[in-house]
Amino acid sequence: MRRACGYDAAALMLVRQDPLNSLSGQPSLLEGIRRVYGEPLTPSEVVERIVEDVRVRGDEAICFHTRAVSGITVPSLEVPKADIAVACERVDSALVDALRLAASRIRQFHEACAIQTGSRFVDAELGRRILPLRRVGLYVPGGRYSYPSSVLMSAIPAKVAGVSEVVVATPPNAEGRVAPATLAACAIAGVDRVFAMGGAQAIAALAYGTATVPRVDKICGPGNIFVTLAKKKVFGSVAIDSLAGPSEVLIIADAAASPEYCAADMLAQAEHDPEAVVALVTDSEDLADRVEAEVSLQLKSLGNPAPVVEAIERGIIAVVDSIAEAVSLCNEFAPEHLEVLVERPQDYLDTIRNAGCICLGGESPVVMGDYVDGPSHVLPTGGSARFSSVLSVEDFVKYSSIAQLSGATMSRLGPAAVTIARAEGLEAHARAVEKRLHRAR
Repeated sequence: MRRACGYDAAALMLVRQDPLNSLSGQPSLLEGIRRVYGEPLTPSEVVERIVEDVRVRGDEAICFHTRAVSGITVPSLEVPKADIAVACERVDSALVDALRLAASRIRQFHEACAIQTGSRFVDAELGRRILPLRRVGLYVPGGRYSYPSSVLMSAIPAKVAGVSEVVVATPPNAEGRVAPATLAACAIAGVDRVFAMGGAQAIAALAYGTATVPRVDKICGPGNIFVTLAKKKVFGSVAIDSLAGPSEVLIIADAAASPEYCAADMLAQAEHDPEAVVALVTDSEDLADRVEAEVSLQLKSLGNPAPVVEAIERGIIAVVDSIAEAVSLCNEFAPEHLEVLVERPQDYLDTIRNAGCICLGGESPVVMGDYVDGPSHVLPTGGSARFSSVLSVEDFVKYSSIAQLSGATMSRLGPAAVTIARAEGLEAHARAVEKRLHRAR
């Protein structure tokens, strides 16, 4: 890990990689892409080809690109509803119990945050209508690993918001099927339809629709570089939640913090991805030394897995003059996950402005938020916590304004509208109001 001293935001920023330009950590995927599409093509060019092909050829293109890049033949794009219904019976009962516990907590949290839908007027003439989206598509990473927790964290807030149809797309395994644990989570969360498709072709199918895959109103969920580029490409035809980058954690710790906890939480984050962002900021040189030693010790006990080692080697430990300075650095960095491991973490909450989730104290590690705390673990990355929020029920509703003006209000406000319209050079706008003013007289 690198060490930095003083208020060094630049050193911290260097930990981040551009998620739209990096292919490290995905050698097999890169090999497949180059085999099919040729060495000269950039990831963006590959995605443009896939998205357009799916838009034109639909299901046939989805299956072609899945087979060409991953060598996987999918027996059926859509998972039969009967398979989802019995999924919990095919998974270890302890995992099913854990998923149900997590789902209960996630649902309880989002129900407490739910927005009342329907039409509401602020006075006799003006109001707002709030409606849930009709259909959303959730991308759940998969393939080599399965992530049932990601199903719960996205699907449950959508269901609580009142979305009529929740569709999940997830990459198939080597047999061309969706992992049983993922299907079990879909059953628990109340997902309506599941499709065995991943990558840019899945995003294109959700955005444009095919003979088998329904077109959705919004796509949510993280993925690799091709998924992220595809979301960027189809935005406008469909809404998206964000352009997700590698996962990241920033730990603010004082001398009283546990080096063992700090190291364990940094390694847990590094386990996500070789490009994961791992950083510790402390006002204690002694803690910095002890955490660095503890990271090496725990990493060795894990067997020094290459992706984790890569992320840790790119990580940083910064020593600053005070915890207040560490908080200021955090606000510039705007991490996805923030852990505040200090004696009185609550004292700093009001000064923390930019973080996707804020974990206060040693008993609230990020990992608990990944699975069972309750709030969604789909969070803003890459510094976007400066202006973006955690995925929630608000992401699955839309707002319309309502106006029903009286003649008296038109007479009172119309002249001002006419004046502004003519100032902007819009004569037809002005006359549309004047016709009503003349009639009112």
